[in-house]
Formats: sequence, structure tokens, C-alpha cells
Amino acid sequence: LVLTFFRGSWWPYCNAELEALQTIHQDIVDQGATLLAVSPSRPEFARQIAKKNNLTIPILMDPGNDLAAKFGLVFTLPDELREVYLAFGIDLERHNGNPSWALPMPACYIIGEDGTILDAAVNVDHTSRPEPQDTLRKLRTLTGQ
Repeated sequence: LVLTFFRGSWWPYCNAELEALQTIHQDIVDQGATLLAVSPSRPEFARQIAKKNNLTIPILMDPGNDLAAKFGLVFTLPDELREVYLAFGIDLERHNGNPSWALPMPACYIIGEDGTILDAAVNVDHTSRPEPQDTLRKLRTLTGQ
């Protein structure tokens, strides 16, 4: 399983990441793996990002960031950043359907069939995401193909 966490359709880096992952989606499937994307966004926003970017990658809803929290990825935006986000028209309460203003750090995991995390790429810098080809190369190494 290749599992990627993203913030939402409102964030350009997330859109770019999902577009890039779409280019290797079939390669991941050809390796015998599944690619899933996880977001705290409400379903209608996930549908928007899928349609906008012609995604075939399944997007899972993580209301309240419950799954992201289990991976230790969740942080809450400080009040001063909330005002900045709102000034740009980004209302996380509306997008995520809850008042927490919590987001997952961008992360990509490769998880074995037994549930073991075989590789993790997590970065607090939201602009730094693993290159899709690097993820594919790691997957190929791990599957021996």
C-alpha cells in the first residue's frame, strides 16, 4: 500500500502532488500495490479535486484527522495563521466540516501486506513532497521488481 496524506483541494501543493502521483498510479498498481490518498476534507471537496485533476486515485475521507493522528501527523494552525488563511479565502471549518483548524503534515508511506511501515516520507515543510519517481523506485526495491 502506498498511502499519501494531503491537506485539501484548496492547497496548490496538494493539487500538484496528486497530479504527479496520478502519473505513476498505474505503475504502482503494476507493482502489485494500491495507492490511496487521505484528506480531512469533506467528500464534496475530494470529488472536486478528483474531477479537476482527472484522478483515478481513490481519495479517503479522514474526518477529524483521526487516521492522520494515529500516524502522528496532525497539527493545529495557530490563531494568527487562521486569519491569514481566511484572508486568502481558505475556511478550514467549511472544507473539513469541523472547527478544529487541524491539518495533517504531508506524508507518504509504503506499507507492507502485514501492516508494517516499510518506508515513510514525512516533512513539516508543506512545500517538500517526495518525488513520485522516488516513491516508485522505493516500491520497486521493496517488492524486488
